Amino acid sequence: MSVIAKTYKIPAKEFEKQYKNHLSGFSEWDQKETAEDEVIFPENTGKYLSIDEIAVSNGELYTILTNKQAHGKKGALVAMCKGTKAIDVINILAKIPYKQRVLVKEVTLDMSGSMNVIIRESFLNATLVTDRFHVQKIVSEAVQEVRIDIRKQVIKRENEAYKKSKEENKKYYPAVYENGDSKKQLLARSRYLLFKAKSKWTDRQKERADILFNEYPEIENAYNLSMMFRSFYEHSKTIKEAKQKLDEWYKKVEEKNNLKEKYIDPFLIAADSIKIHEFKILNYFINRSTNASAESFNSKLKGFRSAVRGVRDKKFFLFRISKLYG
Repeated sequence: MSVIAKTYKIPAKEFEKQYKNHLSGFSEWDQKETAEDEVIFPENTGKYLSIDEIAVSNGELYTILTNKQAHGKKGALVAMCKGTKAIDVINILAKIPYKQRVLVKEVTLDMSGSMNVIIRESFLNATLVTDRFHVQKIVSEAVQEVRIDIRKQVIKRENEAYKKSKEENKKYYPAVYENGDSKKQLLARSRYLLFKAKSKWTDRQKERADILFNEYPEIENAYNLSMMFRSFYEHSKTIKEAKQKLDEWYKKVEEKNNLKEKYIDPFLIAADSIKIHEFKILNYFINRSTNASAESFNSKLKGFRSAVRGVRDKKFFLFRISKLYG
């Protein structure tokens, strides 16, 4: 609006105001009064849905329900509800006619307990599928916990060595590996390679990984557990096959625990979380559905928010979102 105003040499703020109040259709919007609490389009309800949360402004969370079949375009937005409290969202989704809600076949979601309750209460016939990438993230974070903990110890030892050298009036030079990394740098720069399969490492990452695993076998053990879990998703074709591979992974984690291996606690916690959501995790192998559409939709909203330089008028922002995706 401001660019158009400048082009035609008219006051930008006044033109923005005129657009909002007279040209945009905002003043006649039928959801204007309730927009800050809910924006709902029952007609956009489809058989395959995704649910997620997003911060609209100042960290204020909204629960968003989207239709996968719209592919993030017009008709994708089913409902946008203020907050993440289950009962509040359930009451809003109850405004979708019951006949439409029972036709929903599948909903993808993250590992949030409230999201689970919302979908079970609102869409009685839907299969719940826990998003693959949220599950993998838990195991990947367990690997990073091991790396970070070891790095903290290395930094502590380096600081002590530096202080000692200073007291003795000597210069401190940290040991450097053949690839040019110090211990501290090695552990910092290894972060991204631990997320990737060995087949996707670059030559420099392979060199760094060889040094890392030789110096810290605990990190190699953690990485191998992570890759074993990843193969559960990549090499399973049926629920039965996936369940077998998942049980093997549980068994491996338990074996490591019985051997009293260091840094196994993050994996025990991850395994417990996965067991709680196991049924919904295994539902992934029915249609191999993920929550990627919801994440993509969230990215679009964030991009739009950046394009309009933040949210000054929340109701008007939600109106524009509804026009684009409702």
